[in-house]
Amino acid sequence: MKKSLVLAASAAVVAGFCATSASAGPIESACLRSGRDAANRALCGCIQQVADMTLKGSDQRRAAKFFKDPDLAHKTWVSQSAADDAFWERYKSFGAMAEAYCAR
Repeated sequence: MKKSLVLAASAAVVAGFCATSASAGPIESACLRSGRDAANRALCGCIQQVADMTLKGSDQRRAAKFFKDPDLAHKTWVSQSAADDAFWERYKSFGAMAEAYCAR
């Protein structure tokens, strides 16, 4: 019984990694399209992995827009809205974790 549970859990983890790597998420796609010199599949994929661990889907889609429109990030940062402030805190945590996890 224990062996079956371990195998099932392992299979679920492997399936999750395979599903993540098979299709690019919103952060990875935006990163790859950004035209920045450092943007490559490995780095952008790593950043997407951190996003998957730290941000819900709607936050990822919102953050992905910052790659194309950095002014939008600034507007969010200076906003007085409680929702924007809460998002910005989540976004800062994501950024710090991505920097630590994906730095080479």
